[in-house]
Amino acid sequence: MARAIWTGVISFGLVSVPVGLFTATEDHTVHFHQLQRGTADRIRNRRVNERTGDEVSPKDIVKGYEVAEGEYVVVEPDELDAIAPGRSQTVDITDFVDLAEIEPVYFDRTYYVAPRGKEYEKVYELLRAALADTGRAGIATVVMRGKQYLTALRAEDRLLVLQTLHWADEVRDPVAELPGLPERRAGKGRELTMAVQLIEAMSGPWEPGRYHDTYQEKVRELVTAKAAGQEVAAAEEAPRATDVIDLMAVLENSLDQARGTGRARAGEPRREKRPKQPAGARGRGSKGTSAGGPSAGSPARTAGSPQRTRTS
Repeated sequence: MARAIWTGVISFGLVSVPVGLFTATEDHTVHFHQLQRGTADRIRNRRVNERTGDEVSPKDIVKGYEVAEGEYVVVEPDELDAIAPGRSQTVDITDFVDLAEIEPVYFDRTYYVAPRGKEYEKVYELLRAALADTGRAGIATVVMRGKQYLTALRAEDRLLVLQTLHWADEVRDPVAELPGLPERRAGKGRELTMAVQLIEAMSGPWEPGRYHDTYQEKVRELVTAKAAGQEVAAAEEAPRATDVIDLMAVLENSLDQARGTGRARAGEPRREKRPKQPAGARGRGSKGTSAGGPSAGSPARTAGSPQRTRTS
């Protein structure tokens, strides 16, 4: 059974409901320890004085804000504690906004919200149903773990969900930050029509279970293979960028593949025969080669014998 990371009250108007927050996601990243090469000795990080190289005790460490090169305003931990907001006991909703108006870039972490007792289920469900019917989200601030968050409370099918949001000054303006964005929008024409048809042909329902973190799977395979002394195959190279001159041909070929016709339309205009590849260069795109499999002409890496060292 999951444990609540925060408990308090959601309040809107004169209505309130005691709730608990639960983390909605978990990390599946493969975590490694750092070892000295050739041994099983763990590497430890220590806080050292940059100038002297001496280790510094945590009680002697303060925070410094650099105001000029080499000049710092020193802030003591108790000074920060004195101005830190206290832990929120209430998610006090101040506004309701259309959920669709919140741009995805503002969403950060997700928490499930549950009522803290059978007696609060009716009020909880009333709020959930009202948010679902209106398509709105409740905006509030909350303090958790010594940090203040902007949040959006929204409804899902059977529960309430609290999303932490980025503050407005944390979100970058892409037009000001990114170089080389197109100055003109794509006009109506055959290329746009073909691109829309390709999107429609590749469209389907959102089924998150279909997608996997193939990199983490490869990391686990790598660790398992090295432990068994097996070979580890190199990944395929990334596909080359699409040439603007061949854009229509590439779109047509992609659309054929999406529709299941499989015609190599991109090669039709030239009608050129491809030269035979040497045996060592075959394999890319051949049957049985997956996106994460060995690339053509790339030698497999040898894992070698696993180290069986033990820490004393």
